[in-house]
Amino acid sequence: MVFLTTKIMQRTALFVTFGGLVTSLITMFLPLWKTLNSELNEVENWYSGLFHTCIFTEEVGVQCKAYESILALPMDLQVSRVLMSVSIGTGGLAVLVAFPGLEGVELCSGQQGLKKGFLILSGVLSWVSGLTTLAPVSIVAYTTVVEFWDDNWPDVMPRWEFGEAMFSGWFAGLTLLIGGTLFFIAVCMGDYDQQPPSPPNTPQVKQRRKQYLKTEVL
Repeated sequence: MVFLTTKIMQRTALFVTFGGLVTSLITMFLPLWKTLNSELNEVENWYSGLFHTCIFTEEVGVQCKAYESILALPMDLQVSRVLMSVSIGTGGLAVLVAFPGLEGVELCSGQQGLKKGFLILSGVLSWVSGLTTLAPVSIVAYTTVVEFWDDNWPDVMPRWEFGEAMFSGWFAGLTLLIGGTLFFIAVCMGDYDQQPPSPPNTPQVKQRRKQYLKTEVL
């Protein structure tokens, strides 16, 4: 662990957080949250996202259409839109706030307490971004499972299933949580590096300690 310094840990946390932010941003706009394949019409495949509904046919290809009204959306999609927007905002702030707190950056140089505060704030924002990414994906997954096993739904009608964006959303949320945790680890490593060095354990020091203990006993 000699090469795992505080500086490397800070940059690793920033890289992981940025990767989670980009993945979350892509997940937000992908129309692949839910898929629908009909056995009655195998030529058509439907895809649903937070902003678009798409249909794929062999003759035409992919055609997407945006939702006409936000109020007409199901409640789970409305909540997911808001939470994903919060996730992107807090994730972007986490990346921006982390820059002044990095070692080697001239901003706030000489103010270790302020740099430490920036890193802690970045870790908190990363956690918030990760949780607000996992929440909408889990909400949509729950409603999809409930509707899939609904006994009142006719067996002939096709049912929505998980799309690829669901798994990328879970990955993005976990990545953001890991990035925030790495920021906290970097802060702890920085505090440990700033501790004063312990006195050398040389034979002369040991002899002086023994003499001091003898004097106390006498």
